[in-house]
Amino acid sequence: LIESVHGALPAMAKYLDLRKKYLEVDQLHFYDIYAPLVGELDYKVTYEEAGEIIKKALAPMGEDYVEVVDKALNERWIDVDERPGKRSGAYSSGCYDTVPYMLLNYQDNVSNLFTLAHEMGHSLHSYHSAKYQDYTYSGYGIFLAEIASTFNEALLNDYLLKTEEDPKKRLYIINNYLETFKGTLFRQTMFAEFERDIYARVEEGQGLTSEDLSRIYGELNEKYFAGKVVVDENISHEWSRIPHFYYDFYVYQYATGISAAVTFAKRVLDGQEGALEGYKGFLSSGSSDYPVEILKKAGLDMTSPRVVDEALEVFSELVDEFEKLMES
Repeated sequence: LIESVHGALPAMAKYLDLRKKYLEVDQLHFYDIYAPLVGELDYKVTYEEAGEIIKKALAPMGEDYVEVVDKALNERWIDVDERPGKRSGAYSSGCYDTVPYMLLNYQDNVSNLFTLAHEMGHSLHSYHSAKYQDYTYSGYGIFLAEIASTFNEALLNDYLLKTEEDPKKRLYIINNYLETFKGTLFRQTMFAEFERDIYARVEEGQGLTSEDLSRIYGELNEKYFAGKVVVDENISHEWSRIPHFYYDFYVYQYATGISAAVTFAKRVLDGQEGALEGYKGFLSSGSSDYPVEILKKAGLDMTSPRVVDEALEVFSELVDEFEKLMES
């Protein structure tokens, strides 16, 4: 994982240069890499429209898959609207003997379109695992949990880019996807490398002070952002506010999850032999085997760099498309 991401850092550097050019700034700071590149955009998507878009985006999965999506949309699996006293956010939850319900606080925009697709992925995973596994093996761990949700997002991205002609909307969609890669694949791998390095020091009998941790973290930010972003002193201390580090070797699973999802989606969309059946087999497996073995049976060998490399190829292609849109 770490070696593959290191190999893709030139593509990240190119994306950061494009961001700097678009924002018209002399230097990029970390607050610049989160700044929206597309200003006010009339991109309204009602809940009803979102449901239809998602069904079309997921059509490559076959009628049986889309039929379950239709059931979810029309048989009250989803608590859609904001109400006084309702908790914020979105999630999918349910029991073995219930449907996998979804909580939303839907707003009429493209961001919430992706949220619906994401939570639908979780629910479809839970639905198929409960359908094909007994209670004991119907759940699934964190290594697998974000694959189905991100897979749906990948299919949605592909559909929108194939059907949307407005250059500003295309720029928004691509930038949104690139930001997902940056935050989930690159940044989480950087976190994982930070954990690996500090635990290696401890195992070698070396001490770790807060100054050591800040220095190591700052150096990794310099590496991952390819010297294109000014690493302000405060960023070097960011490790101290990331709660995931209390759960050692947790964060890398976000990076492997998006890699598996993007690679699954690419293979399904390309019509690769066995890809669709393999993905559906993954959805139906629950926790009936070790996560790595479940994915291997589905056609993804997570012990090989190939899965991460395929996902990073998609990132590189998106950066090139992003550049073309900026120049048009």
